[in-house]
Amino acid sequence: MTSKLYTFEEVVAMIKQGMILSLAADERLLKKLPIGNWIAGTIPYFMDEDSCKFDQNKIFVNQIELYNDEYKIEIYDENSIENIVKDTYKNGYTILIIPPFTKIHQNYAIQTEFLDGLYNNPIVGWVSGSDLNSNDVPKVFCGKTNEIFENKAVAIHVSLPDNKFAQVNIVNIFKPNANGDEIKFYNDAFEVSNCMINGRDVNFAEYIMENNIDSKLPLIANYSGASINVCIKEVDIENKKVSFFAPVFKSKSYKLPQQVPNYISKFDEETQNLPSTNLFSCNCVLNYLYGELEGKNIKNVNGPITFGEIAYSLLNQTLVTLTVDNI
Repeated sequence: MTSKLYTFEEVVAMIKQGMILSLAADERLLKKLPIGNWIAGTIPYFMDEDSCKFDQNKIFVNQIELYNDEYKIEIYDENSIENIVKDTYKNGYTILIIPPFTKIHQNYAIQTEFLDGLYNNPIVGWVSGSDLNSNDVPKVFCGKTNEIFENKAVAIHVSLPDNKFAQVNIVNIFKPNANGDEIKFYNDAFEVSNCMINGRDVNFAEYIMENNIDSKLPLIANYSGASINVCIKEVDIENKKVSFFAPVFKSKSYKLPQQVPNYISKFDEETQNLPSTNLFSCNCVLNYLYGELEGKNIKNVNGPITFGEIAYSLLNQTLVTLTVDNI
């Protein structure tokens, strides 16, 4: 089944047929869905078949295909989220949805750096969101129990047979500026005051202002060979603090990126070779905003445009896909 936006009535029919679904939509639609084998997060921004768009009247659907009839839906709080790796199958994958700016969001983002077995099976997913021009509170839904959460996460764990494997792809259009300043932080945190820049203690908010750093640009660190972004949420010059949409880690060295002259052209280039058979995809709302993606088509990927992406760890300003292939 094609991953795309469907009408409310179409999704109700899918649920009643017993389909296993990962959904994304406006809260007012999700609240009316019947109990079934589904999880969901709130968001009204999407990469659909024809273009990126804002839509509060349809529901984005990813159908979960079962290869050996084994799956489970789990609910996690801030204390139990560390069990997510233990709950995965020997061979399989997990789709996880987390509400933003909550304790579980922070705990997952920081703890995953230290979870044993994190990379045994792909964990992908997203951070729920809301209309940026509203006061709506992002939520997650567990269709199995008919529960709605502002401070808990939901996940579907899927088992795969031995002849199948799941694979994660991360599209990051940013590259670190090799000649730029080296930035290191003192703590694992979502908010910082001072940091080390080229070995010198500096207030990071003042550094950003004094050097006219574009706060739309992410910091980039090397995570086991992959370039991972951390995006700036706010520069509070009065209190000399900087907050982020994902944590910085004291064990990492960060760089500012090279400039990207044309967002959409870069996205086109980076997504040209992605398989069109993605089981799951999501993209960051910052890419949607800064890249002016509304009305534009991103080839080979459909999915929610989110307040954060999950590819094992919490990511920012990236596009994530999951495929299931034969060994």
